[in-house]
Formats: sequence, structure tokens, C-alpha cells
Amino acid sequence: MTLRFPQVLLLLGAFAALSPAMAADSIKLDTPVGGWRTGASEGEGENFRQTVNYPASSVNTPAGQANTARISGQIKSTPKSTEPGRLIVNGVSMPLKIDPAGRFDRPFSFPNGSNSVEVRSPDGQQRRRTQLLNASGGATPAKLRVLLAWDSDGTDLDLHLITPDGAHIWYGNRIAPNGAALDVDVTTGYGPEIFAMPAPIKGQYLVYVNYFGGGYRSDEDGQDEAVQPLTTAQVTVITEEGTPSEKMETFLVPMRSVGELTLVKGFSYP
Repeated sequence: MTLRFPQVLLLLGAFAALSPAMAADSIKLDTPVGGWRTGASEGEGENFRQTVNYPASSVNTPAGQANTARISGQIKSTPKSTEPGRLIVNGVSMPLKIDPAGRFDRPFSFPNGSNSVEVRSPDGQQRRRTQLLNASGGATPAKLRVLLAWDSDGTDLDLHLITPDGAHIWYGNRIAPNGAALDVDVTTGYGPEIFAMPAPIKGQYLVYVNYFGGGYRSDEDGQDEAVQPLTTAQVTVITEEGTPSEKMETFLVPMRSVGELTLVKGFSYP
């Protein structure tokens, strides 16, 4: 059968109309589930922690990790690649680690209020987006959040915060008496690590990043191989998140070798 030019245009238009749905269907987002939710109940396992294991190559969350505190799913039809996908949460874009089967599973601490989550394939052609309203049983929303992500697999960067009263929050001291806490500590590449403080103290804050270890990634056969140690840290500072007064700043900092400690940002609150 020979198609006339108008028929070709009609078929192309129909294909273009179907393409977004097809792209969305190729990404399965198990968690978070869109809609209204009340957060995790007591004992549900929001510990956000991953086991340190070098060379660090696995995509994993802790056993029993609460579904309300993770982003997981699968990109079903993506070309085999060692490149990460993209995870965009409330406007903050971060690399998303994907295993050879296309699965991803990242711990994440969602703030109160409206949250948007978008997952993109490494080539950017496939996308899945969901929206959820998080109301965690009356918990005080964090007025200050700092997110750390980085652009390499098999590496561990650590977020360190010094608060105005001298408290030092890091993976070895994750909760301070002033209410500050490190919610997420990812050790297997890309991040995120998340600092949150419901009632920030007035004064000067210091944000550091430490290149703790790693420098490995998985090859096509799933074996660990050494890579160039250079990785770029992305630090996002968010104040008054989810309110009309929200402010967001993102900083990119090259981290060149294991053991390096860099002062990324000093800022005053409010």
C-alpha cells in the first residue's frame, strides 16, 4: 500500500502523541506512590543508611527500609550503559544509579508538604513523574535542608555541617541536641546525602564535603574496576522549602582525591 503525504503526516502525528505515554510506561516507579500520605509509622525503618563496602558497586537500601523513605523502580527498556539516569526531586537534579537490569533504589528523606519526583533514563528519552503530599503526623517541617550529590559510581562523599553553636553533624554524629540531623548517608556512589534542621539557629553555618573513599565502578560484566578519582560534588542549600519564601542555591565543587576535605559554603541564617 502506498501512503500519500497527508496520510504520512497523520501517522507521524499519532506516533508523536503516543510517544510520551510509551516513554512513561517504560519506567516503573514502585516508590514513592503519588497522592496523599502521612509518612512512616514508628518502627517502619527510616534509617536511610547503606553499608560501606569498597569497592562499592551495589545499588541497595538497608534491609527493612521504609517505602516512604525511598525512591525505587525500574527503567525497563534502556540501552545497556554505565551512565547514571537523572533523579529530580522538588527541582533538584541529581544523578541516579541504575543497575544492569535497569533497577534503581535510593533512600530519600521527603520534606513535609508537596513533593515532585521525576526519573529520567540515561539518554533522557524516558521519563516518569509523580506528585505526593507528605504530612508526617505533625512533624515540624525542616526550614533548612542541605543536599549532597556527586557524579561518580563506587565513591563515597560525606556531608559535614557546622552549626552556629559549634555542633558538627556528619555520619559519625548524625543527630545533634539542637535538632539538626543527617537523614541520608549513601556510600555507594552518586548520593544523595541530606542534612535537615527544623528550627535553625541564627548565625553562621559551614558546609564541608569530605572525599571519604572509593574510586571504583562496575564494568559491563558487573566487575569492579578502578576509575579516575576525580568526582564533582553538587551541594544544594534550601531554606524555607515549600513556602513562598523558599530559596535554593546549588554549588559544584571538584573533588580530586580520596581524603580531600573542602569547605563548600559558609552562609548565615536567616
